[in-house]
Formats: sequence, C-alpha cells, structure tokens
Amino acid sequence: MLDRTSNPALSKKIYERNYSEVTDDTVMTLKGTANKSFLLLLLVILGATYTWRIFFQNPNPEVVPPELLTYMAIGGIGGFILSMVVIFRPQSSPWAAPVYAVLEGLFLGAISAFFEFKMPGLVMQAAGLTFLTLFVMLFLYRSGLIKVTDKFRMGVFAATGGIALLYFISFILGMFGMSMPWLHGNGMMSIGISVVICGVAALNLVLDFDFIEKGSENQLPKFMEWYSAFALMVTLVWLYLEILRLLAKVNSRN
Repeated sequence: MLDRTSNPALSKKIYERNYSEVTDDTVMTLKGTANKSFLLLLLVILGATYTWRIFFQNPNPEVVPPELLTYMAIGGIGGFILSMVVIFRPQSSPWAAPVYAVLEGLFLGAISAFFEFKMPGLVMQAAGLTFLTLFVMLFLYRSGLIKVTDKFRMGVFAATGGIALLYFISFILGMFGMSMPWLHGNGMMSIGISVVICGVAALNLVLDFDFIEKGSENQLPKFMEWYSAFALMVTLVWLYLEILRLLAKVNSRN
C-alpha cells in the first residue's frame, strides 16, 4: 500500500494510476531515482549559474539588467507551468523534469544573486545548510530514528497545507497593499515562523524518501524515476528558498 505525502507531486493517486499503466518489465529502482535526482540537481545549478553570472557581470549591479528580469520571469513562470504538466502527466517527466530543472535554476540564480549582492556570503550558507539538512534527514530516515507513521504523515501534511494557505493569504493581501510583518519582517516572531517553516520543509524530505522507497518496492514503471526525482527537487527548492529567507532575516538584524 502506498501512502499519502504532503508533496503534491508524490500523491497516492499519481502512483496508483501509473502503476496500473505499466506495460513492460522495466521498473523503478532506488539507484535509478538517485542518479536522476543528481542529474536534475546539476541542471538546476547550471541554470542558476547562468543568471548568477548575468547579474554579477553587470558593470552596475545597482541597476538590474532587463535580460535578468526576463530570464527570471521565464524561469519562474515556465517552471511553474511545466511542473503542472509533470504532476498531471507523469509520463512526460523524462523530458519535462530536466527542462523544469533548468528553468527553476534560472529563477533561483537570479533570486540568489539579489540576496548575495545585499548580503555577501548568504547564498553559500543557505546552499550548505540545504544539503546538510538533506543528508541529515536521509540519515534519520534510513536509520529509523524518524519513523513514517500515519500520524506523522498527516501532521506534516496539515502543516504544509497551513503554510501554503498562509502564503496564499499573504499574496492576496499584498495585491491590496497590505503586508504581514510577522511573516515577512525580521522580528523575532517572523524569524521563529521561518524556523518552523524550514522544519516542515525538512520533514517533507522524509516523506519523499519514504514514498520513493515504497514506489521502488511496488515496482512502478521506469519513467517514475524521473517523476520522483522531480518531486524531490520541488521539496529541495522550497527548502533552499526558506533557508535563504531565514538567513536574510537574521542577517538584517545585525
């Protein structure tokens, strides 16, 4: 039995639907998923490097190059649209997931460059903490120190849904010129909320590991390696952005 995860890209229905569509003997493996995850990560870094260089090769960093904003928009909007394509049609993941990774990289590179210009060294700290969190959560999962139970899944699912709702409300209020300082400011409450959000994002990694392992055990079709690797990238990108925001809040108090 495959269980539910709070990552929308790894829903129970997605796995069951595609398991019923298997027409050959080629199945998903943990090694194959790990290899494809590594490849997608490299593509994200490649895309990020491109927009990062555009920003810092600009003779006047105070003025944002128009082309950077263009790439940022293409990466952000294109990445979102393509992620919807992958989620609703997982069979497209062998080609769509790599393209998504590059587009997401373009967006992340631009965002990271803005933060780095304002707070030098912040991006390396955020990237380092993201990978450290990934390995720590993988160790905790593989060692059995964190057990994925139904209550655990539902708790993380509820927390993730609450965060999504909170950000949605913040977005709507922002359209009317209203802000939420306790969420986006640098006060202690805002920092505390960011810590909690980072924790929830990290726990989503555990659910992703568990779901990927169960997908391998249930012998899902081979293309689901790409799909699962894509889903893991979604969580990692979210975790990186949240850690980046948290560090920016802390540094802005100094």
